[in-house]
Amino acid sequence: MPDSARTTRRDFLETSLAGGAAAWSTAQATAVAGTTSLAVYAGAMSCLPGESLAFHVSTTAPRYTATITRVGAEPNVVWTSEPLAGARHPTPPDASTHGCRWPVAFRVPIGREWRSGVYVARLDGGGVSTETFFIVRGTAATRSPILFQLATNTYQAYNGWGGTSLYSGPKFPRVSFDRPFIIEPPRTGRVDGFYNPNHACFRTWDEPLIRWAEQSGYEIDYCANLDLEAAPDLLARYRLVLSVGHDEYWTAGMRDRLEDFIAKGGNAAFLSGNSVCWQTRVEDDGRTLVCHKLAHETDPVFGTKDERRLTTLWSSPLLARPENRLTGVGFPYGGYNGFFGVTPAGPGAGEYTVHRPEHWLFAGTGLERGEAFGRITSPCPQPGIAGYECDGCEMIWRDGLPFPTGRDGTPETMEILATAPARWSDQDGTVEWAADLRRKIAAARPLADLAIAADGAAVFGIFQRGGTVVTTGSCGWSYGLAAGNHVVDRIVRNLFDRLTV
Repeated sequence: MPDSARTTRRDFLETSLAGGAAAWSTAQATAVAGTTSLAVYAGAMSCLPGESLAFHVSTTAPRYTATITRVGAEPNVVWTSEPLAGARHPTPPDASTHGCRWPVAFRVPIGREWRSGVYVARLDGGGVSTETFFIVRGTAATRSPILFQLATNTYQAYNGWGGTSLYSGPKFPRVSFDRPFIIEPPRTGRVDGFYNPNHACFRTWDEPLIRWAEQSGYEIDYCANLDLEAAPDLLARYRLVLSVGHDEYWTAGMRDRLEDFIAKGGNAAFLSGNSVCWQTRVEDDGRTLVCHKLAHETDPVFGTKDERRLTTLWSSPLLARPENRLTGVGFPYGGYNGFFGVTPAGPGAGEYTVHRPEHWLFAGTGLERGEAFGRITSPCPQPGIAGYECDGCEMIWRDGLPFPTGRDGTPETMEILATAPARWSDQDGTVEWAADLRRKIAAARPLADLAIAADGAAVFGIFQRGGTVVTTGSCGWSYGLAAGNHVVDRIVRNLFDRLTV
């Protein structure tokens, strides 16, 4: 964790990625020991029961075994291999951007009885081990009302395996799914450890909610981000779609499908922060993720009739499609809480203040107006559920209550139920665009007697647009479930129970 206010998000990411190929080999959680190496990636991010999934392996171990385990209330081993012959394959210098191009090492038959879920493939050989993960989607026969689409695009955007990620600079505006993930190690406790954005952090954000939901009796189907775009009919059989944790990178196809789903009466819950921040595109049959980010002028579609697909900020005037229209909130009016030297830990850090306790989402919590909730006392990388990165909206206050102005794209009908403090670091150049965007919005749509706050907030709110959209404006909501916070537990139960009927 950064220990100085002088440490910025950019510093942290660059430090984490330092060393290129050496960094990924040592970070690959016991994947390299001595002269033995072992690395693996799946040939698809998700699959259906009854299909076969290919795995690509490079190792100096003469033999290795593979074990497939479903993540759930309790881990469930569903498949184990016989000893497999190892083979080493060279890693191309452009592996990060164009894939490893290793041959298929083995295939796993996905049983028709396998439940939808997140599955971890663990390989052991030569005294070392490594992991990757994949998702088994649901079928019409499962009849689950909830679809949890995992932030697999974001995990790949931060993945530095092979030396580069989408955070290595505009020289590298693409990343390939055909390479290993850097997987965070298994948790030693419920919510302990420090979140590293360069890991595929399903254990940080996704697993706590998965475990809580199954222990609480909720049936959930799962998919990868890009399945929203690749499977046109996927959403039709669900009542509620979930975004959890750090869900930053979305394609236009993903967003189009979800907005259409909501317009037709479907519901969505963003238990996530920094959500739908960047528009991306996919290439190579969905195996490459492209995002030119703030160097959008280098994108081939810039200045063309296809500029709607420009890979830059959703909130950019070039797209004129701020994420607030979908999620109700956005990062320009949020920021950090407890990280990178901003909003230092202390009384109220990581907690929300309640503004409208009479709302049905607060039923059974006993909260009153002005009370705080979300503090976490068990070991955790942050002091409460409002943190790492937070999303908010432009607000005005009347009679002590916050209301959205609507100027930033947030529906004016959104009810702001609670807020938590968040802000940026003045030294963090990666968010200069956010302050600039706020100034442009204010200049384009003047609003009398409105003082624009220098700091932002994580906003917990709800609005209707055909269906219902709930947003928490925080990456860390799952921490509350993992820690057994009774208020967070009650709110999420209320949400699931109401929006799945």
